[in-house]
Amino acid sequence: MSKSILAQVKEIIPPLSAGLHKGQGGRVGIFGGSRDYSGAPYFAGIAALRAGADLAHVICSPQAAPAIKSYTPDLMVYPILASDTSTTELTDLLDALFKRLHVLVIGPGLGREQHMQGFARLAIQLARAHNLYVVLDADALLLIQEDPDIIRGYTKAVITPNVVEFAHTCESLQVPAKTNKKTQASITLSDALGGVTVLQKGETDIISFSVTVHGSGGERETAEVVTKGGLKRCGGQGDLLCGFIGAMLAWSKCYEEGVYTKPAVPLSPTRLPLLSSVGAAILTRTISRRAYEKHGRATLTSDMIAEIGPAFIDVFEGGGSKGPANAGL
Repeated sequence: MSKSILAQVKEIIPPLSAGLHKGQGGRVGIFGGSRDYSGAPYFAGIAALRAGADLAHVICSPQAAPAIKSYTPDLMVYPILASDTSTTELTDLLDALFKRLHVLVIGPGLGREQHMQGFARLAIQLARAHNLYVVLDADALLLIQEDPDIIRGYTKAVITPNVVEFAHTCESLQVPAKTNKKTQASITLSDALGGVTVLQKGETDIISFSVTVHGSGGERETAEVVTKGGLKRCGGQGDLLCGFIGAMLAWSKCYEEGVYTKPAVPLSPTRLPLLSSVGAAILTRTISRRAYEKHGRATLTSDMIAEIGPAFIDVFEGGGSKGPANAGL
């Protein structure tokens, strides 16, 4: 990762200051946790907190809530996604909650039940109305594949497809998933979605933002994160990535609002989702490597949580040799 981009990522990160009060370090919402999946929203929420966000709210089904609450008392859990919850009732509940958030991460543990997919669609619409940053992952990507307009043109959104999800999303938008130029497909997909930031997960992570503005040419930028990760591909790492993006987007919201001191030349708001995604990708790969170096084949995603604090220092605060030196464009 070039020093210039990494330096810009660091500008988003809030200072540890006695002058800030609770909540000014980021308020993250996690929307998921269906009947069958309670681990994913936990991983996303705890990742956001361990990265440095102040508060994490998990919005989930009543069946998932007891398990999520048992994992840690640090997450605030709202078991309001019951199959018999009416749209009107849920709209009122989410409206009240979204007023307190900076970002909403939709997808960890969401599942494919009809009512959960419908609730996620409503959450996207309300998050846009509240001008929140949004991260879409896992089964939330089905909504884009079925109806791209639900997120098209919302430049505060990030999607995080893996190889299979990327191919399906490209197919639904009739854009090529494979091109001669390694980074072209993600740029094309971002442009087709009207400037949504695309984090294409793979052997390296390709992050692209592209929006065409008629008459002015638009904006376009791509970064490729090649930071070395661990070799154990256990489930849950994508949920950690979503949590990290959520934390950094929450900080981006505070940065935009002037909660922290801005540099003489402030970052462009349109670049904040890309920069947040770059920082989160580097951090995820770094903690994966650190955990793998200790546990090898036995590595689990839960082993990576303990590495978040030290890895964050290495990458963003110059605490050692395992961070930026291993990152690249």
